[in-house]
Amino acid sequence: MHAVSGGEVAGILVAVFWAILVSFLAVALVRLAQTLRATTKLVADVTDQAVPLLADASAAVRSAQTQIDRVDAIATDVQEVTSNASALSTTVASTFGGPLVKVAAFGYGVRRALGARRDDVPAPAKESRRTVIVGRTVPGARRGKRNLRGNLRGKRD
Repeated sequence: MHAVSGGEVAGILVAVFWAILVSFLAVALVRLAQTLRATTKLVADVTDQAVPLLADASAAVRSAQTQIDRVDAIATDVQEVTSNASALSTTVASTFGGPLVKVAAFGYGVRRALGARRDDVPAPAKESRRTVIVGRTVPGARRGKRNLRGNLRGKRD
């Protein structure tokens, strides 16, 4: 038999370790290839689903832009109507406001003058009556006091 030298043993050990290392690298490369295939399939599926979604999103954005243009046109029309209404109310106020105030003041003065004349002339005596308010009878004398109080308030104003 042939004696094995130390160099031959070292060569055999290096060859075994080299074979183990190549085996590990081969397994790692196989797993990397599987991962790349799965990633490629995933990207293809996402692309297939994303393209219709992007088309739908683009259509929605176009529709929203159309609606915004319509709302803008409506807002412009409303602004124009508002300015026209403001101008109309200003015109009406300036045209009729002054004369109406004068007529109201004249009417108030006439009522005041006629009221002062009535207070100078004594009113004819009324007969005493009773008034029923929610199931209660109020004597005519008390009713007269209430009217007198109301007249005093009117004269203070």
